Amino acid sequence: MSGSGELAIDAGQTGTKVRLEREGAPAYTAVLPGVRTHEPLLPQLAEAVHRVRAASGDAPATVSYGVSGLTREGADAAALLRSLEEIGVRRVLLAHDSITSFLGTLGDVRGAVVASGTGVVALAVGRDHVARVDGWGNIMGDAGSAYWIGREALDAGMRAYDGRGPATLIQDLMRERWPDLEEAYIELQTTPDRVRLVASFAEQVAEIARAGDAVADRICLAAAHELTHSVRTALRRVSTPDDDPAEGPVISAIGGVFRSERIRTRFEELVRVAHPAATFEAPHGTGLDGAAELIRLPERHPLRGHVAAAAVEG
Repeated sequence: MSGSGELAIDAGQTGTKVRLEREGAPAYTAVLPGVRTHEPLLPQLAEAVHRVRAASGDAPATVSYGVSGLTREGADAAALLRSLEEIGVRRVLLAHDSITSFLGTLGDVRGAVVASGTGVVALAVGRDHVARVDGWGNIMGDAGSAYWIGREALDAGMRAYDGRGPATLIQDLMRERWPDLEEAYIELQTTPDRVRLVASFAEQVAEIARAGDAVADRICLAAAHELTHSVRTALRRVSTPDDDPAEGPVISAIGGVFRSERIRTRFEELVRVAHPAATFEAPHGTGLDGAAELIRLPERHPLRGHVAAAAVEG
């Protein structure tokens, strides 16, 4: 048995997007349940292919994945291929979703992509090297993310409540959720989806910052500084002495945090301090497009070394 067509999979924590391209047939697209990063990933990634086969009636010959939470140990393309070979899959490509996000957002260019939603990760691609910065989760990193902004806001709100910090409308936001602020920390600690809950405050913090709240504005500017620091660090790590300063990097900032005009504007201002010739572009495509591009990524491309691949011989 041999499959046909190419299946691209963007496996995120909130949903798994799939697109099966087949010659002579319309593309099959769907959104499946998200991956659970605290559980083994390979069985979940194989299950996504089986679901596509059952729904579309076809098995792909090639499957390319961008996966949230993928580790070096978990990126076992050969093991994944073995679990899919019986249904006709002949080739598997597997990459962290920061790789496919870059390809989907900017394509085959030199530059950097910073994605800031609940978490944050920055990826820069240079002439010969690739650098990933942050993406280390809410306990150890994700500086400038929606969770980071929410956590800073909750801290500021309780400081204002105690009298340790200046008054802020953040207290009002908190009271909408927890009328008794002295009980808020207990309720938050016992909430299973507390990461999402904390991150949900970020958009409201940006709104009251725009309305003139000084504390919220300080938090937004601090987030912009952290995001700038990550991007500038990533670009520095991929730079070479032969780079022409007049040819500034192409940068794309994606994710919900950048819906704040205050954060986006300050981010671009700070990046241009170090890279005056930088250009900022809207995303060219999506993470799913990036997963599809793995199939056509040249062998000598700097990102190729960050893609695990396996194919059936013969």
